[in-house]
Amino acid sequence: MTQSTTELHDLTLAELAGLLQARKVSAVETAQHFLLRAETHSALGAFLARDRDCTLAQARSADQRLARADAAHHPLLGVPLAHKDIFVTRDFASTAGSRMLAGYRSPFDATVVERLGREGVVTLGKLNCDEFAMGSSNENSAYGPVRNPWDTARTPGGSSGGSAAAVAARLTPAATGTDTGGSIRQPAAFCGVTGIKPTYGRASRYGMVAFASSLDQAGPMARTAQDCAMLLSVMCGPDPDRDSTSLDTPAEDFTRTLSDPITGLRIGIPAEFFGDGLAADVRTAIDTALAQYQALGATLVPVSLPRTELSIPVYYIIAPAEASSNLSRFDGVKFGHRAEHYSDLADMYRKTRAEGFGDEVKRRIMIGTYVLSHGYYDAYYLQAQKIRRMIADDFQQAFKQCDVIAGPVAPTVAWKLGEKNNDPVANYLADIFTLPGSLAGLPGMSIPVGFGAHGMPVGMQLIGNYLQEGRLLNVAHRFQQATDWHARVPKGF
Repeated sequence: MTQSTTELHDLTLAELAGLLQARKVSAVETAQHFLLRAETHSALGAFLARDRDCTLAQARSADQRLARADAAHHPLLGVPLAHKDIFVTRDFASTAGSRMLAGYRSPFDATVVERLGREGVVTLGKLNCDEFAMGSSNENSAYGPVRNPWDTARTPGGSSGGSAAAVAARLTPAATGTDTGGSIRQPAAFCGVTGIKPTYGRASRYGMVAFASSLDQAGPMARTAQDCAMLLSVMCGPDPDRDSTSLDTPAEDFTRTLSDPITGLRIGIPAEFFGDGLAADVRTAIDTALAQYQALGATLVPVSLPRTELSIPVYYIIAPAEASSNLSRFDGVKFGHRAEHYSDLADMYRKTRAEGFGDEVKRRIMIGTYVLSHGYYDAYYLQAQKIRRMIADDFQQAFKQCDVIAGPVAPTVAWKLGEKNNDPVANYLADIFTLPGSLAGLPGMSIPVGFGAHGMPVGMQLIGNYLQEGRLLNVAHRFQQATDWHARVPKGF
């Protein structure tokens, strides 16, 4: 093998895949290189589980397939990747960032993990996340916070903060994430990487530890739109026997249209995304990116999403309601943590859940139980579902005037760790631009477009209509061909 392994982490996933297929580097050498980087930069807190022997066994199997010229049909063969710890895996512990599942080993792989594994992707380990994916800062993990590689005193965003930080720090060329209300897009923006949440139902939820079942969706995080397209092509596809919410939409090759021209593209600019709450430094970066799109031949079209502000109360009624139902299975009976001392079954439930769940999870369970309770269901939950439909209708009206919608991912750059710990509502407000698309079930992604205050990355959000992931990836790719924000590396990595 001729490629120097000291340079492997500088390559995109697509570039690394090309070297592996050309047999210029082996899967084992590649895996060893990234395992060493993960160990060297363990202070970031990005990884929760690694198993060197398991990873290298997968890499050796990939090398055997590469030697048989199997790569022609499996372009990701031998490429290393790490999974958010919300996906269950047979070979690594699956904790969902919670004490409730400390040391839990699943007897099966999540569908997303299984599909990537069939393609010969090598698993580097499991990545830290907010407990049960509940959070916007990755400070809710029972195993400690993840630190942003651009400034280790700041949050990487959440809940997929471990995934974003690991990609930004070049500890892995790509990672899986999940997005319920922005948990792929916001950490991608905070860490200066690319991430996409596909249309709800595009990727199977089987084997994803559930938070809010009508919102949770898997997606990839990587350095470029091209990398995300390669991964999403494998991750998506029907899974009717195991996920009743899986769309009956065939998998497609999202790389096929990446380089299509975007001349004449109509980009919708929602006035509600550019109000007084948007920080000036973030707006400057977004405006500069939009000007670049105009130079590429796109036109900007003003649109309105009038119920944007309502997305926060709607989301924080629906998501906790679903969480309170989903998390009732964690009671200490069949799996997970069980209190050591208790007097009867009810006491075991109380003590197990009190010990196993963190503060944010308890808060959302209590909110969800309240809004579903007798006398409040109609007043809160039912009304929230009605407004959710109106939010989706607002997007459909906007898409009559434009092809994609663009705006900020978050109102500010990443804040300091601990800065909002005593104010949960302030954390919730940070999701105002990502929540509407999630409630509507639309595909959305974040791409790096510059830097704001304190030298922190700024991400721009692109939202497409249903099943328009290919168009979003094309729009993002053309921007990245003309700019280099996605290629910037945090100092020291």
